[in-house]
Amino acid sequence: MTISPGDPSSNAPVPPQEVSLPCVITFNVNDPSGGGGLSADLTAMSSASCHVLPVVTGAYVRDTRQVHHHLPFDEDAIEDQARCALEDMSVQTFKVGFAASAEAVSTIAEILTDYSEIPVVSYMPELAWWDEVEREHYLDAFAELVLPQTSVLVGNHNTLCRWLLPDWSEDRPPGPRDVAKAAAEHGVPYTLVTGFNAPDQYLESHLASPESVLATARYERFEATFTGAGDTLSAALAALLANESDLQAACVEALTYLDQCLDAGFHPGMGHAVPDRLFWAHDEHDSDDDEAISADPPAHRLDDFPTDSNPH
Repeated sequence: MTISPGDPSSNAPVPPQEVSLPCVITFNVNDPSGGGGLSADLTAMSSASCHVLPVVTGAYVRDTRQVHHHLPFDEDAIEDQARCALEDMSVQTFKVGFAASAEAVSTIAEILTDYSEIPVVSYMPELAWWDEVEREHYLDAFAELVLPQTSVLVGNHNTLCRWLLPDWSEDRPPGPRDVAKAAAEHGVPYTLVTGFNAPDQYLESHLASPESVLATARYERFEATFTGAGDTLSAALAALLANESDLQAACVEALTYLDQCLDAGFHPGMGHAVPDRLFWAHDEHDSDDDEAISADPPAHRLDDFPTDSNPH
């Protein structure tokens, strides 16, 4: 009897499969509520057909209502996790989420410097819950050390404006190019900014450089407040870039994915809603399901979106 190498009764070693999924390292905290942090990164990046290498920077102590406090990891533990993975696997993209401490920001920046050819997607979450002195120390370190190595900065309009444009004095709110210019002063070539108010209960997201708005996507505002939307968006964008998508096309796809996650979102607890990042894996939901967060189909405005050009 001839036994093929793949037969489980054979003692012959099975040759390793050729790697078919791009690898993405994400630096982020664990979120026990499942709303954001590494939970968002793992599910969103896996949905975009990436192999995720999660480096734990700490842990939130939180529920679906609020962050109570957090537990940062020692920076040596963060470095050991990342370098061990990097010595073994080829990585296509980095995502930097919440590093949990200014010391960890410095450690992560050193790692990024050693792999400067790899694109970096950085996400700045809302940190108003944190001690003011520690928060400012963290933001200063991030701006000085990580932003110069960031390919795309992702964040909410209000969060990024308070951080990058604290002395804004004009009557109008900062626009997408204003935020992009402020980020560019720290070396960031592109920003993806969410949460711009638009007429008729819509919100806009803009991909911008200091010179121009490269894309605008408009979605109807959800009535629910979500935990983890920014982590979901930045993780999806990092994964799509790892799959060699054009930056502009990747932004459209990541924003569409986020809108679908929010549309299928649900309330697992007594606080905020959580995006369903695996909505595509479920059977079709009953349209009368009162736990789903619903909205009209997204309306994209793509006239400023030349996907035939590659901005890298």
